Amino acid sequence: MNRRTVTKAAGLAAALALAPSPARAAAPARATTPRDLVLRLPAPTGPYTIGATTLHLVDPSRNDPWEPAIGVREVMVTVLHPARTVRGYPRAPQLTGDAAKLFTVLAPWIRPGLPEAGVDWAATRTHAHTGAPVLPGRWPVLLYSPGGGDARTMGTSLAEELASHGWAVVTVDHPGDASEVDFPTARPGRDKVRPSVFVRPPDAEQFRTMIETRLADIRFVLDRLEALEGPLGRALDLGRIGIYGHSAGGTTAAQTLYDDPRIAAAVNLEGYLDQVDGTLLPVARYGVDRPLLLLGTDGFRNVRLDRSWSAALAHPGGRTRRRQLDDADHWVFTDYAALVPQLHAAGLTTTADRVRLVGAIEPRASVPAVRRQLRSFFGRRLPMRAAQ
Repeated sequence: MNRRTVTKAAGLAAALALAPSPARAAAPARATTPRDLVLRLPAPTGPYTIGATTLHLVDPSRNDPWEPAIGVREVMVTVLHPARTVRGYPRAPQLTGDAAKLFTVLAPWIRPGLPEAGVDWAATRTHAHTGAPVLPGRWPVLLYSPGGGDARTMGTSLAEELASHGWAVVTVDHPGDASEVDFPTARPGRDKVRPSVFVRPPDAEQFRTMIETRLADIRFVLDRLEALEGPLGRALDLGRIGIYGHSAGGTTAAQTLYDDPRIAAAVNLEGYLDQVDGTLLPVARYGVDRPLLLLGTDGFRNVRLDRSWSAALAHPGGRTRRRQLDDADHWVFTDYAALVPQLHAAGLTTTADRVRLVGAIEPRASVPAVRRQLRSFFGRRLPMRAAQ
């Protein structure tokens, strides 16, 4: 991470310190120590080992809405897939070293309640193996869009679970609103690691831009997957595609189901189905003719969410369903479900912050519950072939 990136991150932290926020003043970035906590992700439960392939995709037909000086729209994705072998292929880190350095600075601002120090964010290993070859077969595809302010890396555990049961899961970063995105190299208009542009929750215009950009990102990724060659391209069954997402990513998933006939089913993990001004998105206004699951928590119930979800549920045909996880809150659908309780047990976050982030539910209950919901839903709509 170069001096410009550090300066930009420090400037973001300074701006956040001036914004209304319950967070504490930002601590300067520091090196980790041997005593810093190493967080662990829950293991996937499926029969397949997992390979991870990262792709840097560039769309020259669009400019970046948040940083026009870049001149193109770039998207980073990781494809998690059943692996033919993992022997000799290392387990991938959840965050690259460069991404972890920036996230260490931004964490308490992106998610108030996360600690300013005491965690080695670069040390967490996933259960996917970098570069491991894909297991030959035809694997149905699931796309994942993370929540606003989150990178794709904070959806690792659920993506690995689905990949271990035979889906190819494509996790998508949306640079500019993601906390940090690590690119292969720097380029004019951005550093190698690009931080979020947001210093506070997006206003109405920013929210509209965010969702429109994400929808275009997903269309672009689907187009590029269709053009993908080699063993991985041949293994992706693009006749069977689903999508899921959290928060703004859930909004993206539901609206993509409405917009794109290539998508067979979608799960919205607690994303609004309207604009900030209350205007319903088309998916809520007109309904969908393919399965849509709205999965929420009791801790994130509010008038806006209930109104937009009720509109989507009101359409005849019964293709939309709503389910709820109790004693839980908004980030229980991400890796924070497992990570925040570890921070709490180590004394690095308060009980109040733990409950506000993921609820009082224990990870031994929340993680399997969310995994079961998605496995069951996609297992009925996008099942494995009888023989691979």
